[in-house]
Amino acid sequence: MSNLVLELRQGEVMIVNGAPIRFRTRSRIELTAKARFLFGKQIMAPDQAVSPARRIYFAIQSAYIGSEAEREAGLDAARHFITEFQQATTVELVRMLLDQALVAAEEDDCYAALKLVRRVIQYEDAVLGKTTPAPISSGKPDHHVDVQTGCASL
Repeated sequence: MSNLVLELRQGEVMIVNGAPIRFRTRSRIELTAKARFLFGKQIMAPDQAVSPARRIYFAIQSAYIGSEAEREAGLDAARHFITEFQQATTVELVRMLLDQALVAAEEDDCYAALKLVRRVIQYEDAVLGKTTPAPISSGKPDHHVDVQTGCASL
């Protein structure tokens, strides 16, 4: 693994291998070994898991940065919430993103799973009127879903 350099602002929080770290000053750090970490806006507090997609995110986050017991419980919760969300949505791209997220989480690539779920959160926010509708990327060039109609375009 190559080293990763992160620059964090004063007051930002970073979780490394389950331990929260608050930065009292602006800091530049270098991770020199593999670590499970999230920082800044990537971290979701329990009270922010107020929608189906956010509950999925929080469950995968728990699997990623929690203890061994929390990891298994987080994966179980993610499976449950993903199944519920997939049964409720008619948008095939959202189902595909959730399938990919679950596979990534089960393969211990929770960071990638969280990135995928963040896209589902954007979709969910647009559908619920919390943000301005914008196309959701499938990760493939020029392949988007209109959040109003749920239709894919190439």
